[in-house]
Amino acid sequence: MEKALNVMFNGTKVVVIGGSAGSIHVLIEVLPYLNPDSLSSIVIVLHRKAHPESTLSTLLNAYSKVPVLEVVDKMFLEKGKAYLAPADYHLLFEKDGCMSLDVSEKVNFSRPSIDVAFYSAAQVFGENTVGLLLSGANSDGVEGLAHIAQYGGTICVQDPSTAEVDFMPRQALNKLKIEHVLAPKDMACYINKLNDKL
Repeated sequence: MEKALNVMFNGTKVVVIGGSAGSIHVLIEVLPYLNPDSLSSIVIVLHRKAHPESTLSTLLNAYSKVPVLEVVDKMFLEKGKAYLAPADYHLLFEKDGCMSLDVSEKVNFSRPSIDVAFYSAAQVFGENTVGLLLSGANSDGVEGLAHIAQYGGTICVQDPSTAEVDFMPRQALNKLKIEHVLAPKDMACYINKLNDKL
């Protein structure tokens, strides 16, 4: 199974974006400029309240050239698509290339937890993981970024000066050696270029 996963992605980057308060506006600014022919898979983990008629994926699709799919349990990750973690579930990555949903206790008062998704991605994709932490009001995501770095992946944050709520990216900058500090206007260009050398 692990060999099949390595063949499927063959060094392409998997971008996991985590955010909380103020992040939806960032995504609306970034999604229109993502290249649908990009080899990256993009996974979005946002702190959001559970609601039986959530329209967040519909909203994001209205701005995106890349299809944005809300994750269901055991959905396989595909290149050139964006995936949204559903409310009230932790999102995990499996060795066979699928995503699973988990209802264990909240982490940093959150489910989905950014830390959980970052941690899982690092274990599965290693150096091919890119973690991007956006605007938010708590520390979720900082430990997960540290784990991505430990496994050889790339860690990025939104420039705190551009964040509606700067606590989350600022905490990461204070505690970690961040490789890229990106304004929203620069994020799509960065993501689109990740696999140019393949």
